[in-house]
Amino acid sequence: MRLRLVPSNTKINFFGKSKLAIWASVTAVFISIIFYLINGLNYGIDFRGGTMLMIKTSDTTSIQEIRKSLNALDLGDTVVTKISDPADTLIGLPKQMFLIKIEQQGNDEEVQNNMIIGVKETLKKDIGEISFLQTESVGSKISDELIKKAVLAVCLAVFAVLFYIWIRFEWQFSLGAVLALIHDVIITIGIFSIIGLEFNLSIIAALLTIVGYSLNDTVIVFDRIRENLKKYQSVKLIDVLNKSINETLSRTIITSLTTLLALIALFIFGGEVIRGFTFAMIWGVLIGTYSSIFIASSILLKLGVKRDWNNKNTGNPGTNYSNFEN
Repeated sequence: MRLRLVPSNTKINFFGKSKLAIWASVTAVFISIIFYLINGLNYGIDFRGGTMLMIKTSDTTSIQEIRKSLNALDLGDTVVTKISDPADTLIGLPKQMFLIKIEQQGNDEEVQNNMIIGVKETLKKDIGEISFLQTESVGSKISDELIKKAVLAVCLAVFAVLFYIWIRFEWQFSLGAVLALIHDVIITIGIFSIIGLEFNLSIIAALLTIVGYSLNDTVIVFDRIRENLKKYQSVKLIDVLNKSINETLSRTIITSLTTLLALIALFIFGGEVIRGFTFAMIWGVLIGTYSSIFIASSILLKLGVKRDWNNKNTGNPGTNYSNFEN
């Protein structure tokens, strides 16, 4: 017997509380913008410029020892985080690993290189048993360029979606999809501003992935809406939208759930390095599924859509799908 997460032939009225959903989303977007303007984002080295070192030490080394050693060098903003390799933990051989992030030391590349050399020598002297697994350095000019390119990438992705949906469907569909995407991106950025998670290039990759995932869900729903608009030309638009969302609900929930299972596993066992990325993806799947159902379709309902489809198979125009359960 096949497992059904969603009963077949559901008749849920997704627009019974549509005003509440819209106002909740508008409030969430407003709060996200306010927090971003007040708190900003906790930019990583990719955007601020600086140096990141990944080290492995003996089992007795603590974060306090490393911080004490680095504070003596007066390097400014320094963050030390303990990390672990999930593979080593699973085989019973966990290693003591730390991630050190140091702010940009001036605009001179030579100054930055000398700082890295000094940090390594000091840590070797104070910690003793230590090995440097990874060293990355980003200058201030490069970080400024990365910010501009990251913003440009997100904007181009949104405009590409606008053009694609406009060509494939109608302008009302396009506007609904793009507003839903903007809603998802702004709230995701707001969440990062509120909780203070590091915002780096991997988060930009997550945002672009969220745009694609949310668009995929929205296009599936919109495609069914267009089919049903051709079949039931005399049925009220709200009833056609409800029927279309109900027909695609099972696919939407199963796809989102299977994606979430993989992402939650990565979040728990993937280690500290990709935790921000997986968190952004988990949130993006949730907010993207929500916006595809409640935001994009609600905007389409408000704008209206062409009903004079030239199609011989118009179905039974007298069919009424208004008896949905709340």
